[in-house]
Amino acid sequence: MINFQEIEGIKIAYWMNDGGFVQGRKNLVFIHGSGGDHTNWQNQYKTLADSFNIVAVDLPGHGQSGGTGEKEVGRYVEWIRKLIEATGLNKPVLTGHSLGAAISLTFAIRHGGLLSGIIPVGGGVTMPVNPILLEGLKKDAGATVATIVKFSLAKENREKWSVPLSENLLNSNPEVTHGDLYACDKLNITEEVAKIRLPVLVVCGADDKMTPPANSQFLADRIPGARLSLIPGAGHFVMMENAEAFNKAVKNFVQSL
Repeated sequence: MINFQEIEGIKIAYWMNDGGFVQGRKNLVFIHGSGGDHTNWQNQYKTLADSFNIVAVDLPGHGQSGGTGEKEVGRYVEWIRKLIEATGLNKPVLTGHSLGAAISLTFAIRHGGLLSGIIPVGGGVTMPVNPILLEGLKKDAGATVATIVKFSLAKENREKWSVPLSENLLNSNPEVTHGDLYACDKLNITEEVAKIRLPVLVVCGADDKMTPPANSQFLADRIPGARLSLIPGAGHFVMMENAEAFNKAVKNFVQSL
């Protein structure tokens, strides 16, 4: 079900378990990527809600949340920190895709004591964005989104996922999506990431062209004790493209904590 939490005068929307949280369960927070919303995780929360307490957030300016978005990963980190405090989730595992991966990694660096672990999905210590995409969002958002979708999905998954993913991204304010991508482009946690002292599962689609598996391998190599899961038959939107394998990896990791 959708719930709302007012933070700093802004209503933040998030999906949570029907009937509320169950005492004794492990807690998961899902954070979407640039221009997305909580529905990017619907193949996760519909399946995993029977096992975990779940919050799937709409970042400010996205989905049903108020606000205008941010242009810095660190600002999004503080929204997530305040949402965790407001919802009373104890030591959750942050699972973040793309921009969400950057948020989860930066959160672990700054506020690791508040978490049980993180699952960065399709991320990296740097996440450069082609200037053509940044400019294109201002000049021709439709054509730019089409390009993003084409390169985000594994070739064999484009027929199934291109339309719903395009519709999802086009529902976002292009200025907000631009800010998200700008935040990713400015990310550089190359040195800090080795300071993370949490259980970490790094996940990437084996056919990810937006944030290639080498980026995830570097993350796994730099973070002490981190595990790497490459999901076959999937590109950048691995949690949609191969939900079954993705959910299995997430469930096994969280239950091992």
